[in-house]
Amino acid sequence: MLVVMEHGASPEQIRQVVERIESLGYQARPMPGKQRTAVGLVGNDGCVDSSRLAALPGVKEIIHVPQPYKQVSREWQEEPTVVRLAGGLSIGGKEVVVIAGPCAVESESQILEAARRVRAAGAAVLRGGAFKPRTSPYSFQGLGVEGLRLLAKAREETGLLVVTEAIDPDGVDIVAEYADIIQIGARNMQNFSLLKRAAQAGKPVLLKRGIAATITELLLSAEYLLAGGNEQVILCERGIRGFDTMTRNVFDLTAIPLAHSLTHLPIIADPSHATGIRNKVIPMARAAVAAGADGIMVEVHPSPDMALSDGAQSLDPAQFADLMRQARQIAAAIGRGIADPPSGLVSA
Repeated sequence: MLVVMEHGASPEQIRQVVERIESLGYQARPMPGKQRTAVGLVGNDGCVDSSRLAALPGVKEIIHVPQPYKQVSREWQEEPTVVRLAGGLSIGGKEVVVIAGPCAVESESQILEAARRVRAAGAAVLRGGAFKPRTSPYSFQGLGVEGLRLLAKAREETGLLVVTEAIDPDGVDIVAEYADIIQIGARNMQNFSLLKRAAQAGKPVLLKRGIAATITELLLSAEYLLAGGNEQVILCERGIRGFDTMTRNVFDLTAIPLAHSLTHLPIIADPSHATGIRNKVIPMARAAVAAGADGIMVEVHPSPDMALSDGAQSLDPAQFADLMRQARQIAAAIGRGIADPPSGLVSA
């Protein structure tokens, strides 16, 4: 439920609404806007008598939010959320942010070379897995904390921000210590204990769509993060499971404009996992930018054929540089730009 205040409602009138909501046993979230303030009622169990709020001084109208997700919905917040990052970077604004790097951190030389090359091409954020949840127990599982240290070293050298995955609640704190953005992977989209812990970590969260998740399920998972107090959430479309074996997954390009119509949260696309095939990544990355994605996340490895994880879908640095040239042209054609790497060196 949203209590929309009159234009020019006084702070005292807003305070009265907040106090009335809290007296009813619910949480109140004031949301100042350009024209007027709205106060969100959190925890509505369907038993709220809206007349007890509608008659308060300064109240313009009561809006009932019909979706099962509340705080992530456009009804709750009409203005798009812009996730502010270190170094002046933001996701959700006019500029498209490019995240690039290897699937997994394999060694110091590998991650440093990858960071140098993707920054030279124009990427703003470095991706790389330190903890790798893999389908097979015999696959490379990542370097763990040492991988986090190497990502931090790459950030120190290049100034790139870092996004990496936390795979369980106990690991959130250590990932937050090193990363600028905490990633929740597709396998963990509905790991609700992990979502609740990530909501308290004090860092932006990149939430990937599950391999068989609907858009509603993705938004409900995001609701866990906002309900836990973290409004800095970035959604990610990374492909869903289909019946055709010609590609790794089905890239749901429609999810990008659909998410923009349903939620104020920004959404990026991961064409690497969506296709699983190197020569399909660039066309789908182009399509994602054209569809309005707020960013793209691309796997880039200095030597893809030697990669310990997902080499078949990783671009080499020259291919990534070519993608960046094309992405700039497409972004310009729709009135956007590609975000520059952060200026100077930054820290987590």
